[in-house]
Amino acid sequence: MKLAPLVLAATLATPAAAFDVSSMSDAEREAFRAEVRSYLLEHPEVLSEAIDVLQSRQAEAAANQDLALVKANESDLFADGHSFVGGNPEGSLTVVEFIDYRCGYCRKAHAEVAELISSDGDIRYIVKEFPILGEQSMIASRFAIAALQTHGEEVYQKINAGFYESFRGDVTEATLESFADELGFDPAPVLERMNAPEVTKVIEENHLLAQRMQISGTPTFVMGGQMLRGYAPLATMQAIVAEERG
Repeated sequence: MKLAPLVLAATLATPAAAFDVSSMSDAEREAFRAEVRSYLLEHPEVLSEAIDVLQSRQAEAAANQDLALVKANESDLFADGHSFVGGNPEGSLTVVEFIDYRCGYCRKAHAEVAELISSDGDIRYIVKEFPILGEQSMIASRFAIAALQTHGEEVYQKINAGFYESFRGDVTEATLESFADELGFDPAPVLERMNAPEVTKVIEENHLLAQRMQISGTPTFVMGGQMLRGYAPLATMQAIVAEERG
């Protein structure tokens, strides 16, 4: 079956955006569909190319949206006044990580994030406590935040690393007491403060920030102006850091 002369002429002479399929007769439309199908069957690579272009455009649109989200929330991301700040506090580039201590991918990323920060030496690292995986995640985050507020950054660093490296089992008052003993600090003031309004406020503000940033999973990173949603190996993170500086 051949395309009707009128349809073929329109296809060759008219830009795709202006081509009006609705003006075809039923017979012309059927012929056009048959011709398109035949072409795609003979050249299936066109579909792959089209999908690649679509995915590229979608990725670019998502990256641009993330850039806008970071820009709109810079103050809460980089200077909220209550999050842990590690690495080099005067670093030229800031990396923010949203974490949940019960998240397997956060555990997987932990050593690589630590290597990124220590090997670079010029990264300011901010942790956003973002418990989303149930009650034990919430208890762990409350414990870490309360420790930061009562004992300071050094103890918080030990807890943050310890939850990934050594802590096992359920998160309960008894296991947290044992955990504190292993890390060498008094758990009593931390346990007493865990449900304080100041601790609750930090978690609530982090969740509101995540909602504005369209963050629903952990780990999620903000590296300079870019966002990295999910786990990525060290080499990928280093490449993003280099790109941000470049």
